[in-house]
Amino acid sequence: MRSIKILSLATLGALALSSTAFAQDATSDTSADTASGKHFAVVGGISLLQPKSSPTDGIKKFDGGPAPTLSASYYFNDNFAVELWGAADKFNHRVRTDGGAKAGTVEQQPIALSAQYHFGAADNTFRPFVGAGYYESNFSNEKIDGLSATGNHVGVETAKGAIGTVGVDMNINSTWFARADARYMHARPELRVGGAGTGEDLKLDPWTVGFGIGARF
Repeated sequence: MRSIKILSLATLGALALSSTAFAQDATSDTSADTASGKHFAVVGGISLLQPKSSPTDGIKKFDGGPAPTLSASYYFNDNFAVELWGAADKFNHRVRTDGGAKAGTVEQQPIALSAQYHFGAADNTFRPFVGAGYYESNFSNEKIDGLSATGNHVGVETAKGAIGTVGVDMNINSTWFARADARYMHARPELRVGGAGTGEDLKLDPWTVGFGIGARF
């Protein structure tokens, strides 16, 4: 329920931010109705994050899960942009052992800054794009004590590294567009037991697949 509320607020925020631009489009000459030259865009949507299987000995997988996401972009021109993207709520994962049993749960919330290149003209119906940048993902509410033979608390340090993005925007009009994207994060956070580092990295390397609605102005 919390995720649904946050996603609704994100969508309403996108609507509010673009309402002025939308009104101007409606009253202007149709010959000037173009996406070209607009420098800002916001997108609200939802993404599914799935870490890779067998990230370390004893762990079979971190189950994937959905969360609402938000992004804000600044376009230097019609093709080059910089994007701030992140989860508006936390992704929740169940941790499973090699035997498939549940060992606990953990949450994470990534945020990323990326440079992007958008192909084609701004008013094309379909505009694929690629991006690369840096991200951090904070892990919290770790309840995975079943992995420790000593009974000490098991935690995961903050993941940091490179992020790559591929996606496509489908223009609805000069203001509104739909977006589908996939993101890869190189994630090797250290596993911690009893608050101390173990020197053992979790090879999570998650993918996200997302869908959203955006507005430019």
